Amino acid sequence: MKRCLGLCLAFLCVSCRDLSSFSTGGDRYEGAVVAADFVRAGIGPAVNACLTIDTDHLQDGPGSLSTSDARFHGAPLRPIPQIWHDPLSTLSFGEGRLRNLLYVATASVPFGDGNGDDVFVVVSLMQSGGVEVRLLRGAPGSPTDGGTAAQSTSNFFAVFDLARAPGPCSY
Repeated sequence: MKRCLGLCLAFLCVSCRDLSSFSTGGDRYEGAVVAADFVRAGIGPAVNACLTIDTDHLQDGPGSLSTSDARFHGAPLRPIPQIWHDPLSTLSFGEGRLRNLLYVATASVPFGDGNGDDVFVVVSLMQSGGVEVRLLRGAPGSPTDGGTAAQSTSNFFAVFDLARAPGPCSY
């Protein structure tokens, strides 16, 4: 019985990861968008993103997002309370990710297409110590309606590879 309890405790310690090293304090995570067209829509190929994050507040005030094109400027990452009680809170994809987090941010510069300005933000805390950020909004029109990614102003998708940097976001 003691051995079983010990194994269970060891498993719990391995599955609960300390994410505190990702908290930025007065620093930031910053990096460029992946410029390839097949993983980018609605955003320029030279845009950078800046993220602040507080891992003590992942469920109630986790941080903010800014982009060098001013689409986002200190936009708060808004938690979706129900996710923390849903299997989506354990979202896992790809290798090298310690934790994937799903938030919503509102664009500082409106998209102007009548489809709202909220964007899903997937924050991946990486084993390497870096962070990946994915921004998702809308989708291209249906091919049966003649829609393509290039024709849709609602389609917004970007992947950013961020590294820790000293000091606050400069944009």
